[in-house]
Amino acid sequence: MNADTHVTAPTPVGCTNFKLRQLTRRVTQHYDQHLAGVGLKITQYSLLSHVDRLGPLAPGELARRMDMSASTLTRNLQPMIAAGWLSMGEGADARSRTVHITDTGRETRRQAQRRWKSAQLALNHKLGAATVVALHDLLDQGLAAFHEEDAHED
Repeated sequence: MNADTHVTAPTPVGCTNFKLRQLTRRVTQHYDQHLAGVGLKITQYSLLSHVDRLGPLAPGELARRMDMSASTLTRNLQPMIAAGWLSMGEGADARSRTVHITDTGRETRRQAQRRWKSAQLALNHKLGAATVVALHDLLDQGLAAFHEEDAHED
């Protein structure tokens, strides 16, 4: 192979965090617009969906399953408990607690699910389904790399 045909790997330009945050803000706005009629933000819909799907669970486990810090989860839970969508119950012992979805929360999630689906389909159309699939693959690879690093630290 001569020097003219040697191909080097591309070098990322710019700040990956900034680019991800830009896209995340726009995607969040997109979903929030669709969910506004039900009174939820996408972060709240995601939290309701996780608690509904996983059943009552400890806040620490919920934070871990959602890849968020315990303090962020606590901040997100407070208004949802105040709205009556989630409740905090007793855990396995006197020191532990569990997060439960309420009937009101389950109904709110059910109503929001149709709007979430509409938001997802609109995003697929805006970006193109192949781009969304590729984006999901890239995000899954990135998360897996961080999870692998976390496992080695334990």
